Amino acid sequence: MDVDRIRTFLEIVHSGSFLKASEHLNVTQTTVSARIRTLEQELGRQLFIRNRNGAQLTPSGREFERFAQSFVQVWERARHQLAIPSGRTSMIALGGELSLWNPLLLDWLVWMRTAEPKIAIHAHVGVPDQLLEQLRTGVLDIAVLYAPKLLPGFKVELLLEEQLVLVRRKAPGAADTGEDYVYVDWGPMFAAQHDANSTTFGEPGLLVGLGPLGLSYIMRAGGMGYFRKGVVTQLVEAGELERVDDAPEFTYPAYAVYPEESQTRADVQAALAALRNVVATGPRADTNSILPMG
Repeated sequence: MDVDRIRTFLEIVHSGSFLKASEHLNVTQTTVSARIRTLEQELGRQLFIRNRNGAQLTPSGREFERFAQSFVQVWERARHQLAIPSGRTSMIALGGELSLWNPLLLDWLVWMRTAEPKIAIHAHVGVPDQLLEQLRTGVLDIAVLYAPKLLPGFKVELLLEEQLVLVRRKAPGAADTGEDYVYVDWGPMFAAQHDANSTTFGEPGLLVGLGPLGLSYIMRAGGMGYFRKGVVTQLVEAGELERVDDAPEFTYPAYAVYPEESQTRADVQAALAALRNVVATGPRADTNSILPMG
């Protein structure tokens, strides 16, 4: 069975239409239709009902979906196993959002090198939707995210609950104005909490989509914004930043997402155990000097 046909089937399920699937896969809609038609002929069952609203799974399609998911994951797993370097016993592909690599996932890499030297690591950095897609199609074994969408057949495990705190660095000679506020996009959960307290901050003079960028800007130009407490604590203690009195704090949890079936894989369980240990022991003191903060 052709893996491209299976991927096409899953992309239609994910996007809800043949047209969107063709756009995401960068192929023509005719190619998508031909792949599904061939797949249906091989299975002897109709998989989709096409209508004005897109494409809906038939009962046979819903039954086939879980097998299709397993198929692409096994395929990617086989590719990973064939690419294992000499002297290693297995490979783990883990992806995380950029701001989670400092310090959590960098510490995890160091932990794995010491505790599990026989496991090769393929590290990915990406945005949430991209990481979930890679997880869904078997490219990743584990994704570490702040606000993951629920996927059937996958477990979501809470790793840690960080706090976002408002900190400030006043530029020399600058007055305190609403333009000093830098809004960092920490995702929809933060946006909802933030909007409920919007009168506290005033209109932001700068909006950024990346924590390290916002913090670097404030450290150079002055201003205030919300950042992870674990990252800014050292800067506050050093007197380079100050906490804004009476400003609300926001909870910002991080999760590990992985296939339910991987509970039988010793290497994935070892990687998850290492993540839990890193969270329990806290960040290494020298991590912040290696990667940008945010």
